[in-house]
Amino acid sequence: MADNARAKKLADLIREVVAEKLQRGVKDPRLGTHVTITDTRVTGDLREATVFYTVYGDDEDRASAAAGLESAKGVLRSAVGRAAGTKFTPTLTFVADALPENAKTIEDLLERARTSDAQVREVSSGAQYAGDADPYKKPDEDADDSDEDAAAE
Repeated sequence: MADNARAKKLADLIREVVAEKLQRGVKDPRLGTHVTITDTRVTGDLREATVFYTVYGDDEDRASAAAGLESAKGVLRSAVGRAAGTKFTPTLTFVADALPENAKTIEDLLERARTSDAQVREVSSGAQYAGDADPYKKPDEDADDSDEDAAAE
């Protein structure tokens, strides 16, 4: 089993080679400049690599890019094998990265929180406290005088 540093180094190499090959070597019009390689992970035995990608465009562009990547998998694996120089070239699996969708969800939630905070700030701008200006209890002066009178008797 390989160490983690070697797997990370191979993952970085695979990411660079696949991105370069997609940009310059693969002539598939489905891939073009719409595909971005975001991350690559390699298993500990260096046999399998998962390549995460994002696609700029709508669902139709994402589906065509996924088909294009599957059809170019052999060419990309060959390029990785030449660049890596390892005994066994890892198999490539392409997975659409969920990062843009997660980021959009977080942005929507933050915007809802900002809107809610603005509404609360607007409602509370003219509000007053429910209690007295001085919320702390103070001993009554009249009660002190009556206590002293009762003690004197």
